[in-house]
Amino acid sequence: MPVEDPNFGKAFPCQCTQKEFEQSRIVRLQRYSHLGDLARLTFSNLIPSGRGSNPASQRRFLQAYAAATAFAEKPDGWLVFLGPSGCGKTHLAAAITNQRLQEGFLVLFMVVPDLLDHLRAAFAPDSPVAYDELLEQVKSAPMLVLDDLGTHNATPWAQEKLYQVLNYRFNSMLPTIVTARSMDDFDAPLRTRLQDPRVSHVFTLEVLADVTLERLNELDSSRIAEMTFEAFDPRGLGPIAGPNSNLQNIFRIVRQWAEDPQGWLVLMGEQGCGKTHLAAASAHMRRQRGEETLLVSVPTLLDHLRSTFSPDSNITYDQQFERVKNVAFLVLDDFGEHNTKPWASEKLYQLINHRYNQRLPTVITYPLNHEDSEKLKERREFRFLNVDERIASRMSEAGFSRLLHIIAPDYRRGVPRTGTEPEAAGPRETRRRTLPRS
Repeated sequence: MPVEDPNFGKAFPCQCTQKEFEQSRIVRLQRYSHLGDLARLTFSNLIPSGRGSNPASQRRFLQAYAAATAFAEKPDGWLVFLGPSGCGKTHLAAAITNQRLQEGFLVLFMVVPDLLDHLRAAFAPDSPVAYDELLEQVKSAPMLVLDDLGTHNATPWAQEKLYQVLNYRFNSMLPTIVTARSMDDFDAPLRTRLQDPRVSHVFTLEVLADVTLERLNELDSSRIAEMTFEAFDPRGLGPIAGPNSNLQNIFRIVRQWAEDPQGWLVLMGEQGCGKTHLAAASAHMRRQRGEETLLVSVPTLLDHLRSTFSPDSNITYDQQFERVKNVAFLVLDDFGEHNTKPWASEKLYQLINHRYNQRLPTVITYPLNHEDSEKLKERREFRFLNVDERIASRMSEAGFSRLLHIIAPDYRRGVPRTGTEPEAAGPRETRRRTLPRS
């Protein structure tokens, strides 16, 4: 430097020394983060669409990949990656960690069973770090990654420690990444924080096969398996048939909604009008696109939930109810045909309220008797029978739930009914103002 320069006579590290210092700093950060061999997992060697060949799985992985890259740039809230082993969830978490470390930020990456072992070992007299100090480091890390949550031994002590960590980070809004197999592996307090939409963004990379849920699913029964949009004749039967009939228009509405389901559909009509066929067709379309779907009649669902209390049941009530509540696409057939005992009403409210709060696509079919159908045609006062008032208000919320009244003869009969049906042209779509709460 020239003599007149303020830095004349001062020592500065050369570029080689600066590079060595930066590399040693990254090594120290990696050692702190407990990444180990996972330091090789970066965004550069990650396939954005994942390794699966299923188009639906690829779409899900792309969404998770986009969220991961955005989180690596600016960590905000929580990311939860769900799926079986080998689906890529750990690679996504490690890639975020590695990018943050390269940029000089502190990240703690812990495999959950290893974390619990470290906490237990901290009680030993010769432990280099005190238990309280270690727990505090994990709770307050600037950014924390918990890999394989749910694979640990779920003792009361382990559950309590994990809850303390996650609850602290939840309340402090600290950036956190969690990888797990399924939400079913957690108890209610942990699940509540992991699924809170204000903080957490949950991505299911691959849907786990659920044999128990499949036994409940009526979508593959001999009668419903053939109920697709292609097999539905929207011309209907009798004198109301035509290109602008009520059934034609509702068919178009339901098929368009099923392409990108937002909110709920409530299909109402007399027996045999085609409402179950249209609901099942929606479920078939979503399943073909890789979504987990469930179609079940409400009386069957309630009977099944009761059966889980049996001592010889191979699944607990809580496990099965959680799976039904969180299935990606649900069809509840014959709503209102169930027993109206307090237990049944409370279970249905819990189910409906959860899916309402989580904004999960749901189709409900509601059978009408002839008198109620006539009331709707004439826009007279109508009440949902056998439906709790709290449920009725959610089923009829304008802007979220779309109520469609199907006006058609018995779709399953070969011989049409005689007579004419009033107001055949256009779908009868009923809003909350014409459907008072029951």
